[in-house]
Amino acid sequence: MSNSRRAAHANRYRTGYLRSRQWFARRDRWFREHGSLRCAGCDREATRSQVELHHLSYEGVHYANGGWSAQEAHDDLWPMHPACHELLHRIIDKDPVLARHRNRQQASEAARRLIRTRFGVGGTHEQR
Repeated sequence: MSNSRRAAHANRYRTGYLRSRQWFARRDRWFREHGSLRCAGCDREATRSQVELHHLSYEGVHYANGGWSAQEAHDDLWPMHPACHELLHRIIDKDPVLARHRNRQQASEAARRLIRTRFGVGGTHEQR
């Protein structure tokens, strides 16, 4: 298993799921149920329009019978500024241990620790 990103054209999740009605409805529900937002990377306050949601797990994402099922747990989604989200993926992609020898949640948490250290953010980020 690899945590590295595949090119969009070879990734049904990126070209299908993240553009599906099911994902938009799931994302809307996540935002409705969260009050104030803080980026999981830099810990700065953010608005809904300023963040993307990073998946810690794809366990709730399924494609069957020609459609997507969006059943991600709330805790499996982190709000992140696009630049922090991209940085998190780049860290995972470039580190062979994170890319191949950790599960996605462990890789994401390790990459987030590096980002938070870089931004001088102390402690653990509790809100997801």
